[in-house]
Amino acid sequence: MQYQTLHLNIENNIAHIQLNRPEVLNALSPALVVELKQAFEAAANDDTVSVIILSGAGRAFSAGVDLKEMNESIQGGKFSQNEILQVGNELIQLIQTMPKVCIAMVHGFCFTGALELALAFDLMYVADDTKLGDTHAKWGILPKWGMSQRLPQKVGIMKAREMSFTAKAISGKEAEQYGMANKSLPLENLESYVFDIAKTIASNSLQAVAAFKHLYHEGSHTTLQQGLHIEATFEKDITDRTEFLRDFLKNK
Repeated sequence: MQYQTLHLNIENNIAHIQLNRPEVLNALSPALVVELKQAFEAAANDDTVSVIILSGAGRAFSAGVDLKEMNESIQGGKFSQNEILQVGNELIQLIQTMPKVCIAMVHGFCFTGALELALAFDLMYVADDTKLGDTHAKWGILPKWGMSQRLPQKVGIMKAREMSFTAKAISGKEAEQYGMANKSLPLENLESYVFDIAKTIASNSLQAVAAFKHLYHEGSHTTLQQGLHIEATFEKDITDRTEFLRDFLKNK
C-alpha cells in the first residue's frame, strides 16, 4: 500500500513506521491518523513482523494534532469532527492490545496528541533534547486520547497535574527520570539503540513476550489481587522455544 503521510518499512522482523510531514513537524492531521492506523494494522497482520517502531521524519516526532487543519472543527473545547477522535482511540487500542511489541522512538517535539499517542506504546525511548508536553490547557482543548489517565500512570499524579495545568514541557532526560520514557540518549545514538532493543526482543520467545504484554495490560487496569488472579488463571501455549529448551537441558 502506498501512503501519503508516512513511510512503512519492514526488514528483519521489524516494522518501522515513520511519520512523514516534516514541513509541519509531523502534525497529526485526520489523513495521517487514518493512514497511521492502516499502517499499524498492516504490521500487526504481517506474520514476519515481531516489533513495530514509530518515529518522525525531520526535526520532530510530532508537534501534536494539526490545529491549523482542524481549526474549523474546534467547538467548545473539543473537535466537532469525531472521526479523528474515534480513529485515534481505535489506533491506541490496537497498539495496546496487539501481541507485538510497539516502541515509540521520540525526538524533537512531542506535544499533546502526539504525547497521548506515545504514552500508549509498550516502550518509549527519547533523545536527550526532546521536548514533551501536554498543551491541552494552553489551547483550551479537552483531552480525548487518554492523557488524563495515562500520564499520571507514567509520572505520578502530582507531576501529571503540573504538566497539564502549566502546559510546560519536560526534556527527554526528565522523561526518563519521571518514568515516562525507558531511556534518554543523545540524538545521534537513539536510532541504533532502539533497533538493538527491537532485535533483542525479536530474538526471544515472541509467544511469551505477547503473553507478558497481555498480562501487563490487563493488570494495569485492576488491583494487585485481581491482577495476580489474572496471571494465575491465564493459559497460553508457548511452543516457539520448545527445541531451544530441550537442547539447553540436554547440554546441562
